[in-house]
Amino acid sequence: MSMPTSSAATPERILQRLDWQVIRRLDGLLQGDYRSLFYGYGVDFADLREYQPEDDIRYIDWNVTARMDSPYIRQYAEDREITAWFLLDLSPSVDFGTVGNQKRAMLIDFVTTMARVLTRHGNRIGAMFYGSRIERTIPARGGRMQVLRLVNDLLKQPRLKRAPFTDLTPLLRGGLNAIKRRSVVFLISDFICEPGWERPLKLLNQRHEVLVVRLWDPHEVELPDIGTVIIEDAETGEQLYLDTHDRGFRQRFKEAAMQREANLTEAFKRSGVDALSLSTGEDMVRSIVRFAKLRQQRRKVS
Repeated sequence: MSMPTSSAATPERILQRLDWQVIRRLDGLLQGDYRSLFYGYGVDFADLREYQPEDDIRYIDWNVTARMDSPYIRQYAEDREITAWFLLDLSPSVDFGTVGNQKRAMLIDFVTTMARVLTRHGNRIGAMFYGSRIERTIPARGGRMQVLRLVNDLLKQPRLKRAPFTDLTPLLRGGLNAIKRRSVVFLISDFICEPGWERPLKLLNQRHEVLVVRLWDPHEVELPDIGTVIIEDAETGEQLYLDTHDRGFRQRFKEAAMQREANLTEAFKRSGVDALSLSTGEDMVRSIVRFAKLRQQRRKVS
């Protein structure tokens, strides 16, 4: 579970809290081996060889394949330095959640944690902020001051009260245009958005190592039985009266949420990306470690 990010919080205090409460725990549980999170990152072209059945088809060099009349795959050598980018969905729906425990607070904690982990090993980080458009780009730099600047800008980023239904395509295309050197890219969103983002996500993943971080709140999946309530769409402002005493309605709501979850999982799979699910109701460290172990197991199998 993410800790509340109060209005009095400063970048320095947030970083100190996460250093003690999150990063130290991650160091212990992952034994300092963050490669299980970033095993595909920071690579430059090294050589070509013939394709083998277990190879990742994303690395096939189609130009060479056409000339040689048999598939060839690009091999890469790891760089010593990683460049990481955070593509951040800061649309109104990210402000959903219980008081003091919104998805935005989870986003800030996750970004701060990963930025700190990366920069303390000499790597560079940059970010793009997206509301109804790309509102800010922070060039990639290294060092602790870069982390503090990123957190400070996140805390000061105005919250949109209303916006058209979120379209992530401009954010993904912005990343495609702006990020030149192969990088690890974190796309962080609740994916309450218009369809059409799969293709640009797939294109981004062909150029970079993309990790999707999906933010969600338990109340978006299952309604509590609390009587008649008024809910407001965070994106459009539309209000609806709901009778949560109605067991049938709660069941339909849950089934619709589960279907949406299944659709998202399938969309991530088609785009070729791994997705880390971060819930405001779950400990962030456990979520990250579980994700790292799954990626580690997948790497061993492949």
